[in-house]
Amino acid sequence: MIRYFTEDGSEDTVNARMEGCTDPRLAEVMASLVKHLHAFAKEIQLTQQEWETGIDFLTRTGKICSDERQEVILLSDVLGFSMLVDAINNRHPAGATESTVFGPFHVADAPIRSMGDSISLDGKGESCLYSGKVLDLHGEPIEGACVDVWSDNADGFYDVQQPGVQPKWNNRGRFLTGKDGAYHFVGIKPVSYPIPDDGPVGQMLEQLGRHPYRPAHMHYLITAPGFHKLVTHTFVGGDAYLQSDAVFGVKSSLIAPFEPLQGAATKWHSPFNFVLTPMDAR
Repeated sequence: MIRYFTEDGSEDTVNARMEGCTDPRLAEVMASLVKHLHAFAKEIQLTQQEWETGIDFLTRTGKICSDERQEVILLSDVLGFSMLVDAINNRHPAGATESTVFGPFHVADAPIRSMGDSISLDGKGESCLYSGKVLDLHGEPIEGACVDVWSDNADGFYDVQQPGVQPKWNNRGRFLTGKDGAYHFVGIKPVSYPIPDDGPVGQMLEQLGRHPYRPAHMHYLITAPGFHKLVTHTFVGGDAYLQSDAVFGVKSSLIAPFEPLQGAATKWHSPFNFVLTPMDAR
């Protein structure tokens, strides 16, 4: 049957054109996308001018992307979409450490450092001892886990944002756990910072009356043979932006203590244990 385009039958007409798709998952995804996209336009009675504004926004968002900047992922982040995808794909059993967004500033193959080393190469910021254990769901230590960590500097920038200003690998490192599953290293107490807000996404946030700030956090990527990869942060308790993180990455279980140390060279201590999920648990 020939189907001509009508307002009422728009979804069915478009989806009928994809009946020859040989990839079942692609067909499912595209059919659902068309369904919800058309329903969205009908629900809000999208005007021609609004459609043109949206096209212009998406065009500018794509044009600003480069090898160093991914504005489309930033858009996904601030709409909470990245966190939703993360939640769908990381449904861990009770007791496992929760995940959160990866962020755009990870750099692969950071130096493997000796346990207890400092990752702060510029010596700026308030020093902080990070320590804890990598455990399984039964509380047993995991040997050979790689704890990959990175954070901003005292001014709220990652080293890759300031090449030539910060030393390479500043506030980054990888640590390998022993039989006790323990890790400890010295970094700085991170500070809150704005996501890149000089592009279309930042302009959108301003128009929506939203700020661009992320609460202070330390990034962790933890891997171990036989366990699912864990991508997460620990957040500084009491930060002003915990309840309004621009990318919705905060989970209450990830707010870590930052305890002041009296009479020590290191000013703060942040203890936190990580619990990994075995491959066969989900």
